[in-house]
This record gives sequence, structure tokens and C-alpha cells, in this order.
Amino acid sequence: MAKKASSLKHDAGAVAGKAKPAAIEPRKIRVPLTQNPHAIRDTREKVLEVAIGREVRAFRKKLGITVADLAAATDISLGMLSKIENGITSPSLTTLQALSRALGVPVTAFFRRFEEERSAVFVKAGEGLDVERRGTRAGHQYNLLGHIGSNTSGVVVEPYLITLTEDSDVFPTFQHEGMEFLYMLEGEVVYRHGSNLYPMKPGDSLFFDADAPHGPEVLSVLPMRYLSIICYPQSAG
Repeated sequence: MAKKASSLKHDAGAVAGKAKPAAIEPRKIRVPLTQNPHAIRDTREKVLEVAIGREVRAFRKKLGITVADLAAATDISLGMLSKIENGITSPSLTTLQALSRALGVPVTAFFRRFEEERSAVFVKAGEGLDVERRGTRAGHQYNLLGHIGSNTSGVVVEPYLITLTEDSDVFPTFQHEGMEFLYMLEGEVVYRHGSNLYPMKPGDSLFFDADAPHGPEVLSVLPMRYLSIICYPQSAG
């Protein structure tokens, strides 16, 4: 095993010599954020009228029709429809029935988001689920830390704790849809993404488009553990 580790370290130096590692200094990156992670939703969003109004507007826009078109199809005034879509008034059951017929959806569809539960997954230390992935046969241990399938965001997120030991080997590069984030916890690795090589130590991170070939190129210091978070659209699952 000592010989293998020595050889791997030698390979790491050779690889690093051939391909110049791309260094990223976070302080120099200026990316405008489109969402405030500390934002709090308006309490009005929890009101049934607001939830119904948003669904009515969403279904109307999905059909590509105007408020005037919907008013003509339902015999509801423009003013009333505007109040409904903005959550200002509570529509009667008769009005909801007229809207459901015009929009081609069941009445219950207007209450969907209001009644929908939001999921959370809690995993105790050491209780993640061991799963089989492409790298498993190369001695890479994948521990799934949580999974939520269908959700309101339209995005699937898979967080893994990946462990490599003296019995692990490098593996042909991976390639899949979505984005991936790596955070190094223990050990050292030279990680490939496309034509770039990144020497990673504890505390280092790498965020990339997973459609490019990627994977551990050189296992420099073992044992090695890193957090891998993969995100992709639900439709790609």
C-alpha cells in the first residue's frame, strides 16, 4: 500500500506539471444574486385567496389568453377577475366552477399550492443510505444524505458523502445533466473537470457544469472524503 501511495503522489506531481491548475479566488468574483437567502415570505402568501389568485393567473398565462379573454369566457367582469388574480377577494364556488371550465382544470387545482406540504429529510450522523453508482465498482463509497423527489422548486438535489480508501482506484470520468458542487473534507485529490485539473485539500470546493467530463484524476492522500451535491431538473430524473 505504501508503494501505491508513493506512486500516486508521484503521479499527482506529474499531472500537476502537465496541466496548470486553475485557481479561483472567491473575493474577485462578482456575481449578482437573484434571490435573497434570508428573505421571508409575505404572510399574505399563506392566505387562501392569494393562493387561488396565483393559480388562476398561472393557468390563464399557460393558455396564452388575456384577462379580457377569460372574462368573456366566464362572464365575469374584468374588475372581478383582477381582484381574484391579485388575491383581494374570495371567489364563490360558482365563480370557481366557471373559471375551472374556462381554464380546463378541476376546481381543486386552484387549492393545490395552498394545501401542498413541504418536505424535509433529516439524517443522523452515520445513517445515510449507501447507494450503487458508477464509481462504486472502483471502490468509491456513496452515502446518500437525503432525497426529495417531486417538489415545488422543479429541481432534484442529491447530496452524497463520498469516501475513498486505499482500496479505491481512479475511475473513467463521469458526465451527466445538471450542476455539481464538491467540498473537500479529508485527504487530497487532483480532480478533473473538462481539460482542467484542480488539486483539492480539506476546505477546498469546486462548483461546475456536470455535462463536462469530470472525476478524481489522482488520489493524492488517502483516506479521502468529500461532499458532492448534484442538482438537475426533475424532468431529467
